[in-house]
Amino acid sequence: MKRLLILLSLIAMPAFGAELGDDGLHKTDWMRDTFKDLSEDLAEANAEGKRLVLMIEQRGCIYCTKMHEEVFPRADIASYIRDNFFVVQINLHGDTEITDFDGETLSEKQAARKWGLLFTPSILFLPEEVAEGATVQTAAVALMPGAFGAGTTLDMFTWVNEKRYALDSDEDFQRYHARRIQERADGSTD
Repeated sequence: MKRLLILLSLIAMPAFGAELGDDGLHKTDWMRDTFKDLSEDLAEANAEGKRLVLMIEQRGCIYCTKMHEEVFPRADIASYIRDNFFVVQINLHGDTEITDFDGETLSEKQAARKWGLLFTPSILFLPEEVAEGATVQTAAVALMPGAFGAGTTLDMFTWVNEKRYALDSDEDFQRYHARRIQERADGSTD
């Protein structure tokens, strides 16, 4: 009887993943609906003291769903993204126009091809300043290709937010992430 009650309570629990939009992509409260002029988005992100992130997803992507159901809803991750990042969603197969940093206007699917993106989800992290004539691909400071667990995702967002990619050290993301895993195992961080 106890098992039956537990099972029924799990079935009755609401799903906490992001809702699907009309385009079939997951929507969260920390994603921005913009005109997708990336220079304007960068300026707005900077004005808010946040980092610009492009999240490339597609309808029916099981890995995007995994991220939106298991990783992004976690309070620590959602609040970290909301507080520190300006996230613009891009549809890998979409037709909405985007204006890249180099001034070229093209559809989302053309932009994804131009930037060499083949898989979803892909998360591109941009710097606060982009050189004139640069594209998203040449300006990005990091790319998170694919679905990862909560620890890896939070570590990537933290590594970028703390500008560790710009430090003159041997601690690239992989070494940073390995250190963070060890610190969590040792209980020396939260």
